[in-house]
Amino acid sequence: MELTKHTHSTVVFTKDASTLVIDPGAYTPNSAELVAGTTAVLITHDHPDHFDAGILTAALDAQPSLRVWAPANVATELGLHDGRVVAASAGDSFEAAGFHVAVFGEHHAVVHADLPLMTNLAYLIDDTVYHPGDSYFVPGVAVQTLLVPASGPWTNLGEGIDFVRATKPSRSIQIHDLTLSEGEGASFAQFIGDLTGVPLTTLEVGESVTV
Repeated sequence: MELTKHTHSTVVFTKDASTLVIDPGAYTPNSAELVAGTTAVLITHDHPDHFDAGILTAALDAQPSLRVWAPANVATELGLHDGRVVAASAGDSFEAAGFHVAVFGEHHAVVHADLPLMTNLAYLIDDTVYHPGDSYFVPGVAVQTLLVPASGPWTNLGEGIDFVRATKPSRSIQIHDLTLSEGEGASFAQFIGDLTGVPLTTLEVGESVTV
């Protein structure tokens, strides 16, 4: 299975002739192209850097084979589309374009105590790669490759380190990094690697790795 990192938190998995897209949001310039080239999309939550309602609605209308799994509030916004939009929740497991998906989590990481808790789902793909969305939710199962959020108003280096330590992956890959400067990215990667013993891989936009 190949993982390709796109802008910010968008990733694409490729296996044989199938692809699975996670979080083709409004901050990712080629989101529409990525959605047009797949039959399966997962959404972690409804923030615009992870979810573009216009792109997905248009794609669902134009692509009869496209299916979308998302939190209930996102599914409601998109509409049923003949059952091709599925409201997912923690504890679910399903097949999406030939990939096995297990669903974890419940809430977005806290931005501030004055703000209400927001829904966020995390996805484990083929029992191998874990995408936490905007959370540090530890799945409590074996994870080979952990995707680690690196920037944003809710992120915290100390919590990120503890997240990697608790999840105990074999490798980690940086995501959610659009607002990082080059220096900040290097510093983040160094702290994560030095304090967890798991080197953090930084991929360029469009770069792929085997996972």
